[in-house]
Amino acid sequence: MGDNKSPSGSPKENPDNDSDANPLARDDSSLETIVRKFQDSMSLKKHKFWETQPVGQFKEVGDSSLPEGPIEPPTPLSEVKQEPYNLPSAYEWTTCDMDSEETCLEVYNLLKNNYVEDDENMFRFNYSKEFLRWALRPPSYFRSWHIGVRAKSSKKLVAFITGVPARIRVRDEVVRMAEINFLCVHKKLRSKRLAPVMIKEVTRRVHLENIWQAAYTAGVVLPTPITTCQYWHRSLNPKKLIDVGFSRLGARMTMSRTIKLYKLPDSPVTPGFRKMELRDVPAVTRLLRNYLSQFVVAPDFDEDDVEHWLLPSENVVDSYLVESPETHEITDFCSFYTLPSSILGNQTYSTLKAAYSYYNVSTKTPLLQLMNDALIVAKQKDYDVFNALDVMQNESFLKELKFGPGDGQLHYYLYNYRIRRELKPSELGLVLL
Repeated sequence: MGDNKSPSGSPKENPDNDSDANPLARDDSSLETIVRKFQDSMSLKKHKFWETQPVGQFKEVGDSSLPEGPIEPPTPLSEVKQEPYNLPSAYEWTTCDMDSEETCLEVYNLLKNNYVEDDENMFRFNYSKEFLRWALRPPSYFRSWHIGVRAKSSKKLVAFITGVPARIRVRDEVVRMAEINFLCVHKKLRSKRLAPVMIKEVTRRVHLENIWQAAYTAGVVLPTPITTCQYWHRSLNPKKLIDVGFSRLGARMTMSRTIKLYKLPDSPVTPGFRKMELRDVPAVTRLLRNYLSQFVVAPDFDEDDVEHWLLPSENVVDSYLVESPETHEITDFCSFYTLPSSILGNQTYSTLKAAYSYYNVSTKTPLLQLMNDALIVAKQKDYDVFNALDVMQNESFLKELKFGPGDGQLHYYLYNYRIRRELKPSELGLVLL
């Protein structure tokens, strides 16, 4: 259950170019998908490990006779392997206590130096310690699912993988799952085949809690995505993004025209737009549950989940809502999380401050206006770029709000759960960190 997500992707085109003028521009994607699937089914050696796992296989794509739901039934708990899988002899398992400042720092440093980079090796995710604590300690998390590998001799942390519990609804079925994330192996140990052992070990520990399904994302194609999403990027600090090579100056564009193109108002325009507070949790939960019910795959959030995942936390997650000035009803909600990237090899800048669109619900305020207000507050808080996937209803505001498509794709996967046909990104109501 890997997750090599792309930390960035330079926008491919200027949003002021009229991409609609070329009707073929968007339409070859289905052909690309078919070709990619064919190539992947031909290069089966690549997926030796995944072919042994209960996941949808490429050879089953398009077979509508297969039932939806679990691929393998649960094993009796007494038959789940009780001792950890064997690591190469120089390494040992460790459970990472994210409450410990020292351990948290070790995990932070391992990820900061070895986690996901873009294809050109210009940017690398730089999850903060606060973010990691937030991401890894949701309600009723299991410490045993925060798994590290140490070198026996030096005790240095050299690899990491995590799971957190979640309830995810697939159509009408609410399924207890693990969300698997942060699979990271030190750059010098990439040839040691540690990843498959780590995936098997986290799977074993998840099974010990009587949970048999999982969700995960990756930037690479594995057997078989439930959907493939595209990252879109909205420049907030265009000069810096161009200076560090994240985006390029468009043809016939000057820097001053570009800065003007992306300029935003100084403050949100929607009356009653304010930061979410603890007292708003019940109202936000109702809004969110109602909204997420329309998607094929979405989290089943209760108030504890909403408090944990969406209550604002400095430099981790920001949430805003619209409270009607007349009725005091909470009608709309938007949120984004903070995930900086290290800028590799630039003399002037070391960090790219990125906001990632999280969960947004519009009932009274048009989504376009709500998201424009989200861009405005992100700009006020000095973010350089605002990223969004084309999931849920995001497609409806991306072009209009001057997001450009990046070159990063994100594939979503379910472990031991079959969905009969690949979903459109707009049918997915789940954002994994």
